[in-house]
Amino acid sequence: MSFKERIAILISGRGSNMDALIAACAKPSFPASVELVISNNHDAAGLDTARDAGIPTQVIDHHQFGKDRQAHERQIDAALQAHNISTICLAGYMRILTPFLINNWEGKILNIHPSILPLFPGLDTHAKAIKAGMKVHGCTVHIVTEDMDQGPILGQAVVPVLPNDTEHSLAKRLLKQEHLLYPQVLKNFLRKEEPDINVDALING
Repeated sequence: MSFKERIAILISGRGSNMDALIAACAKPSFPASVELVISNNHDAAGLDTARDAGIPTQVIDHHQFGKDRQAHERQIDAALQAHNISTICLAGYMRILTPFLINNWEGKILNIHPSILPLFPGLDTHAKAIKAGMKVHGCTVHIVTEDMDQGPILGQAVVPVLPNDTEHSLAKRLLKQEHLLYPQVLKNFLRKEEPDINVDALING
């Protein structure tokens, strides 16, 4: 088996993108293994998925730290260090990271965002795309920086916006592309290969 980078995944809920990363990392040829899943939420459904896959999990509840976000992230950082993590993947992690964690892991935190960045940063991206009359919508994997959803783009995938699309139907169709894109971009990132831009999804999405 070739060398595998030790990655951690941060989730807040069901973590469907986490599922895709776990499945990819289980392949002998994939250059990473999931060594830790951290959630800020005790009830995150993705924790059970990770445990079923034999992956160590840890809950670091942000409520216990009040408004001291850095203290919360110090515990996250300690857990990452204890597991010798080299790269962090956010998968539905519903917390804005502070400069403490971002700077400690500069260039080593990846996130997937459900829009074609720089379009529609933040929340409610599917509704925004429909309201704007977009003909295409998509997702972006990027490096996390202090400017929310503005870090260097590593890969994108797109799907058509259909005339009868609702926020739900568009989100559901795009999610399939997210599950394909995130593992591919992670692999390219770890192997230091060129960013992956998926235009085929325009036809097949």
